[in-house]
Amino acid sequence: MTAEISLQQKVSLSTEVLLQHLGGKSVLLDLKSELYFTQNEIATQMLLSLTESDSIQTAYNRLLEEYDVDPEKCKKDLLEFIERLVNAELVEISDPSTVRK
Repeated sequence: MTAEISLQQKVSLSTEVLLQHLGGKSVLLDLKSELYFTQNEIATQMLLSLTESDSIQTAYNRLLEEYDVDPEKCKKDLLEFIERLVNAELVEISDPSTVRK
């Protein structure tokens, strides 16, 4: 279990992870473990929204605009997805004040 995730935080790919897009899907390669992680189209959209946004809140808002989904379900699924990525060491979470520009 990870620490509490705040919607104000930023999600970035870990420095040891490569992302490759394959159509609507994607593959993450963890260079440390040499393991591949495939992502379906929805997970790919969630990941792109997270890594391209300045905060989890912004990514959440983008997903709500793009998909017809219950806001609470979207938030729950997004936070669980982030937690799985953090636990697999595929992404890092940082506070907005510590994000590199």
